[in-house]
Amino acid sequence: MPYHEFVWTDEIIEHLAEHDISPEEFEEIVSDPDGIDRSRSTGAMCSFGETVDGRNVICVYDLEPDGITVIPRTAYEVRRRGQ
Repeated sequence: MPYHEFVWTDEIIEHLAEHDISPEEFEEIVSDPDGIDRSRSTGAMCSFGETVDGRNVICVYDLEPDGITVIPRTAYEVRRRGQ
């Protein structure tokens, strides 16, 4: 599992809470994703995965040039294809 250092602010923690995503869930998905892509609209990194309670979540973040530091942007639940 790759090592990441997450930079949390009160604002992003509150934003994730509005989407019912905890910082711990965000870190878990980014650190051990089912898939990785880039946002078509912003070019930011996106990691996809499933939370412990079975929700399919996308996490959007910036990865600093050091390849370790993660700046969270947002996260939200997404439907699986066919749902």
